[in-house]
Amino acid sequence: MSVSWDSHLIEAQTSIFDAMRVIGEGRLQIVVVHENSRLLGAATDGDIRRGILARIPLEAPISEIMNRKPITATIGITDEAALALMRRHSIHQLPLVDRDNIIHDIKFLDDLLQVGQLENWVVLMAGGLGTRLRPLTEETPKPLIKIGGRPILETIIRNFVASGFSKFYLAVNYKAEMIEDYFGNGTGLGVEIRYLRENARLGTAGALSLLPEIPSRPFFVMNADLLTSVNFRHVLNYHVERKAPATICVREHKVTVPFGVVLTDQYHLTAITEKPTYSHYVNAGVYVLEPEALKLIEAGKPLDMPNLLQGLIQQGRRPAVFPVSEYWMDVGQLDDLHRASLDFEEIFGK
Repeated sequence: MSVSWDSHLIEAQTSIFDAMRVIGEGRLQIVVVHENSRLLGAATDGDIRRGILARIPLEAPISEIMNRKPITATIGITDEAALALMRRHSIHQLPLVDRDNIIHDIKFLDDLLQVGQLENWVVLMAGGLGTRLRPLTEETPKPLIKIGGRPILETIIRNFVASGFSKFYLAVNYKAEMIEDYFGNGTGLGVEIRYLRENARLGTAGALSLLPEIPSRPFFVMNADLLTSVNFRHVLNYHVERKAPATICVREHKVTVPFGVVLTDQYHLTAITEKPTYSHYVNAGVYVLEPEALKLIEAGKPLDMPNLLQGLIQQGRRPAVFPVSEYWMDVGQLDDLHRASLDFEEIFGK
């Protein structure tokens, strides 16, 4: 059965930012661009992320990044045929049009599959010492520090649950018993939680060698001190669509040099740029891995995720990049903790 789709129709001059808002408020992960109900194009969450990576401003019209020839089907197509078409093209949404290209409906893959909870695992790295948050972490491990009335790690788990995930592994080390006592087996949150006990610090990738078996599906790895409002199902779908061995979430970080930057050619001045701002993508601490990536991890050997990704690159594999423009905060220092506390109710509710 199709979901409500009318609210996902937008016009060509609608900004990319407003299109993102429409996608974020619904569950179709797509906007369909029209003129008088006639299909002009479509843009998925993945299309928008690729536009962001191409440095197209969010104020630009959606027409600049939309797919002008999206896969469509004729109204009256059976669910079985629609499902086969979506699988063949690795798409999650299928606009239905008539002979005049007038939009009548959108088929949604999850509805056809009757998808509820996802079977993909989520591995959360919760073993850090929290040195930069002392003295708070002298008695309490960082994942249990409360923001908005509940532990950081609980908010992270709840956000994954809201995206359809229910199977969690928590990699623990520092004050592991406190984390295990608080979350138990996960029944209090309606999920399944197991633990990876690090007797020595193994890093964000090395701890994956403690998994009791190789997962059968792509899985998340995330630091347990991050708060973000990104939709994790969107991240997973993006990863699958890119057919990548891994996906790293990134966020834009701007740095302004407080001086005039001087450019030279040997002994000669060529230009002066006053207080320039440079923009870079930085690691956001959220990853999706294919099970085969675990072959690069040696049991008991420390390894961080950037080194694992670099290993894939050296093999000729190409990890995908997912830009996060939603709320993101690394709760690593006391100032960050204070800002996150002020933001919490507006971003995550009570």
